This record gives sequence, C-alpha cells and structure tokens, in this order.
Amino acid sequence: MRIDWIKQFFLFAAIPLLATSVLAKDPDFKAPAEYVGPPKPLHAATNRAFQGIPSMAVTPGGRLWATWYASKTPGEDANNYVVLSTSSDQGATWKEVLVVDPDEEGPVRTFDPELWMAPDGKLRLAWAQSIGHDGTVAGVWFLETDEPESAQPTWKKPVRVTDGVMMCKPTVLASGDWVLPASTWRKTDNSAKMVVSDDHGKTWSIRGACNVPPKVRAFDEHMFVERKDGSLWLLVRTRYGIGESVSTDGGKTWPELTPSTLAHPSARFFISRLNSGNLLLVKHGPIDKPTGRSHLMAFLSTDDGKSWSNGFLLDERAGVSYPDGQQTPDGLIRIIYDFSRTGDRNILMATFREEDVAAGKPVSKDVKLRQVVSKASGGMKKAKP
Repeated sequence: MRIDWIKQFFLFAAIPLLATSVLAKDPDFKAPAEYVGPPKPLHAATNRAFQGIPSMAVTPGGRLWATWYASKTPGEDANNYVVLSTSSDQGATWKEVLVVDPDEEGPVRTFDPELWMAPDGKLRLAWAQSIGHDGTVAGVWFLETDEPESAQPTWKKPVRVTDGVMMCKPTVLASGDWVLPASTWRKTDNSAKMVVSDDHGKTWSIRGACNVPPKVRAFDEHMFVERKDGSLWLLVRTRYGIGESVSTDGGKTWPELTPSTLAHPSARFFISRLNSGNLLLVKHGPIDKPTGRSHLMAFLSTDDGKSWSNGFLLDERAGVSYPDGQQTPDGLIRIIYDFSRTGDRNILMATFREEDVAAGKPVSKDVKLRQVVSKASGGMKKAKP
C-alpha cells in the first residue's frame, strides 16, 4: 500500500521500461477505459485481494454514493479497477452498480477515485488512469450523470479533464470557480496544481501550482481551503506529514511548501468547510502528536485553522486510512475510510454531527461508527518470495 512507497518502487521496478515502451507506441492509457458498466464476476467482492482508498458523496435527496478501487491481486498494480456503490437507506445496505476497468489485467490501471456532487446538481465520479505509479503521465477522468437520485443512472461518456491525479475533493470558490486539486506527483516541480474552471466544468486550465521540495515529495493528495480573508490555504501530504502554503492572489502564485503545525503520518487527510462556517479536519492522532495510520480523529476549528478542538475519535485501530466525506444541509457529517486493505479489506463509514466533534464525544443521537460499506474477500494470494 502507499504507506510502503519504497517497496512499491521496487515492486514496479520493471514497469518504467514497459511503460516507456507502451506509452511510446500505444496511447491506451489516454483512451477511455474499455469497460464502464455493471460489475462482472471478475469484479465480485469475493474475488478481491485488495480494496481501499475510498470517497463518497450524498445527493440532495439523501442517496449515498461510495467509490474505491480494488484488485484480484493484493496491491496497487495493473489489475486495479474502480468500484461505484450506492445506498438508498442511509448506509444500512449497499449495492455495487458500476466498475471502471480499462483492460482487466493491464497494463493500464484505474485508481484513486473521487466522488463529487457539484453545484450544477450533477454527480461526478473521477478517477486516475495510467500505467504504474507515475503521476506525470496519469490523467484525471470525469464520468457524470444528471440522475444522481437514481440507483441506475444514465452516465455520459468519460472525459479526460487534466493531467495528473486528483485524490481529494474539488472546491468551489466564492467567485463561483470550480477548483480541482490535481497533482503530477513525486517527479516534477510545482506538482501540487490548482486546476480551475470558470464555466461550470466545460473547460479546465491550470491557474497556479505549489512546489513541494524534492526531498519531501510523496503523493501530494492536496486540498484547498478558501479562508474568510480571501486567501487560499493549501495543505499537502509529504513524507513528513502535512505541508502548507498560502496564496493571496487567487491561486496564481504559491510560496514553496513548508511544514504545517498539523502532526500527521504520510497519508491522506480530509478538510472541509461546514455549514456553520467552521472547518472540519479528519486526520490521524492528536493535532500536535504524530501517530501512524491509526486513531482516525475529527477536529473542529472556529478560527479558520489557527486552533483546533481536542478531537473526536472515529476509529483507533491500526490500518485505518484515507478519510473523505461530506456534510449535508441537515448537518449530518459522513466520513468514509478504509481498514486493512489486504487483510479485512473493509470500506467503512462514520456518521456524526458538528456538536459531537466540538464536545469530543458522542452527544447527538446520530453518531454511528464503523458502518460497513463493503467487505471484500478472496482474490489471489501474495506470491511467495
């Protein structure tokens, strides 16, 4: 998994030569995935040795959508495909309705999906598509529907919107601009990009980008926060945890990334503006105490990130990671995350309210933790060394 990126480097040691050869002759990684449709027997939850890295969205009518990626083999490899699941009963039951699989056994893989209910009322499923782990040749794809309340909506054709990988939620600025946090991670300067649309998603262009110092580059997985003073606060995953930069010109220029005061392992985090105007942050461990990928906690800030509450514990187990979520107009907050990607292979959801986070303990009647979205099994075992 991505926590062992050095191991992944050696695992994919043979791929760069293959990728160079394939990309030079065959643009398949830039072509739409060959299969976008109902799950086949190959994609059954009982034929997965790996699943994780989820995202979720909630429609205005209350339908829940969840996505993640999976594989019949136990890792992030050419067998990866994206899964889309939905629930009409507040997460009590789920049904997988769609997979995005470029070519089954590779070399192209789909991974790092994201779900977003955009201001235009459309549901968008995004994913990255590439060969191997090279974020410089990956592309961000959008699949959208006008029927987010339907269990079986009609989907438009997939569209490649920008280079790189988009691992976190888009942001809508006060100006109305839509912002994608796309990254050409690890190998390029100015990798943490701000990709903007001023025409409701019809066209996209890079407005600016932040440079992550080479020695601390990992998988940027960055997020943007528009502060009340109009500045843009950028938080980025690094090898040491979370780095930050602030733009005061609408995202055109960004000072080079520097360490933030938020203690964290090298892993994805989640930050969002709540209905109240306060900020919600979901990360591992206390604000100022580093941990591994355990103790997934939610924090509240009433002063635009200058200070944070003591934290509300969502799941203390080792092996929990990759939070993503959404607050709905009724105040409910739902956070999706994974647990034990090649062991238990769980996709889980936590439901709570802002007052629970502020109190640091359950005080509302709506707290539900470790709700099962998906549990996988089977697949191919790890090859013996």
